[in-house]
Amino acid sequence: MLAGLAVLTAGLLAFPSAVPNAVGRVGSLLETFLPWLGLAVPLLFVLALLRRSATALVALLLPVAVWGSLFGGLLLPADRGAHDITAVQHNVSDVNADPAGTARALIEAEPELVALEELTPSALPLYERALAATYPYRAVEGTVGLWSKYPLSDVRPLDIKPKGIGEGWQRGMRARMGTKQGDVAVYVAHLPSVRVGWSGFTSGRRDESAGLLGAALAAERLDRVILLGDLNSTADDRGLDPVTSRMDPVGRDFAFSWPTAFPVSRIDHVMTRAATVTHVRTLPATGSDHLPIAADIRLQP
Repeated sequence: MLAGLAVLTAGLLAFPSAVPNAVGRVGSLLETFLPWLGLAVPLLFVLALLRRSATALVALLLPVAVWGSLFGGLLLPADRGAHDITAVQHNVSDVNADPAGTARALIEAEPELVALEELTPSALPLYERALAATYPYRAVEGTVGLWSKYPLSDVRPLDIKPKGIGEGWQRGMRARMGTKQGDVAVYVAHLPSVRVGWSGFTSGRRDESAGLLGAALAAERLDRVILLGDLNSTADDRGLDPVTSRMDPVGRDFAFSWPTAFPVSRIDHVMTRAATVTHVRTLPATGSDHLPIAADIRLQP
């Protein structure tokens, strides 16, 4: 039995898409927390030792090898490499008690581009004052905003509102950013939250919103695209396929951004098209329940 569980763990790690989403969206739930499935290995190892099962110990080499091939390289120190700009993505939280301090913390990372979500009417002026000197260009639509060292134009709201949500819900925007390498379409999005309960993974509205965002990305005419946002799941979650399929491949990494107290998942993202994310890292905690994410980006000619 222990050997069988070891083989099953390896199979789930290697082929999480084989788990169906029909009931409780269990497949998406597994994909969201996929690296943590490796914790089954030490548990099975202890049980195998207690049972003195050589077969189980040998079988455990399989999930160890699969986990190592998927995530082992992420434990090594990463080189930032050559890049043209740095972008910061941060859900600042609508109950953040220190907006000005949060803005100053993000400036310390010296990004050229900053995307924020959960901006409230009372906190927005504080962010604007703190960021204005460093970022002369800014655009805000609803509860999402973008601050840039490069000129922004053609700013417009992005309709990613799923059915059943009332008026006033505006959590997406698109802007054109002019750089030395040419124009870049910059999208900022905050997809609806998901819930985990006894009935499984509740992600219907998030998935619907992801479909609308994916359609907007498919219709984008500019070649270079940068997407920043709180997508409320990891890039492995098939619920985000409408988005990830429209962007360049997203590398795996351990830059877990949520929750701040004990980060277990990276639901904040910087994705690109016709550009390359060379390095992703988390920044120190602010007054939010999310950690900020910083990504170095190389803009290809």
